[in-house]
Amino acid sequence: MGITIICPLYNGEKYIKNLYSGIRKQKNVDIVEIKFILTESKDGSEEVLKELNISYDKITPKEFSHSLVREKAGFEAKGDIIVFITQDISIHDENWLYELVKGIEEEECEAAFSRQIAYEDHFIEKYTREINYPEISRVVSKKDIEKLGLMTFFFSDASSAILKETFIKLNGYDNKNLPTNEDMYIAYKLIMNGYKIKYVAESKVIHSHELSFKETLKRYKDIGKFFNENSYLNKFSANERGLDVLFYILKRIFKEGRIYLLPKIILNFFARFIGMKIGKLNN
Repeated sequence: MGITIICPLYNGEKYIKNLYSGIRKQKNVDIVEIKFILTESKDGSEEVLKELNISYDKITPKEFSHSLVREKAGFEAKGDIIVFITQDISIHDENWLYELVKGIEEEECEAAFSRQIAYEDHFIEKYTREINYPEISRVVSKKDIEKLGLMTFFFSDASSAILKETFIKLNGYDNKNLPTNEDMYIAYKLIMNGYKIKYVAESKVIHSHELSFKETLKRYKDIGKFFNENSYLNKFSANERGLDVLFYILKRIFKEGRIYLLPKIILNFFARFIGMKIGKLNN
């Protein structure tokens, strides 16, 4: 199947060369196009794109939307499979893309997403990703909701793939301007319409951030707002997932002797909790 890769860019000068190199070295796949959508940047992103002779579309900051930019590019995609990535993933494996789309090509699922591995010095993200992105692949469908609850809709378009035919049938993101969690939005639609999503542990990308207290607070305020505006998701049990993640992280820091991280972890989870609460309260 032909693949269209879609990647929004913003102030991504430091990522573009590495990202493009990682894409170009992929084996055993048919990449029919790479669609970069550049939001007007303050750095040298556009110059890097021109230097590498990479074609791109350019939009203004007012035109950018996490959902609408991806939706428009997805609807216009030439490939049979749409692959969404973010500018800040690092691709080291030449079979990243082959593994990501294999389940779709073999009709095992209609959508898939990659395993994310954190940078070694991003300890909180490293431990979080260990529990959220395990070493074993899985396929989820509607029948898993009772067991997994909200985690049935866990999906990340930092590196994901979806059959274009299915994306069109589901009407993408329904022309909604979603400030965050557009990946969970489409995952919910996939599952509830009888489709399957595969988490592909064999498809690996490096991806993590060390967010400040303020940045974490804002991120989770946006997530809380998303859940407030999509309240139908609140009926699905999260199975105390936040506590599971916290306890796992605490276990790992004690095991590795990184007790000095304890204050940072407490602040991080406090920011998550307060941010979600504020976001859910604001209409």
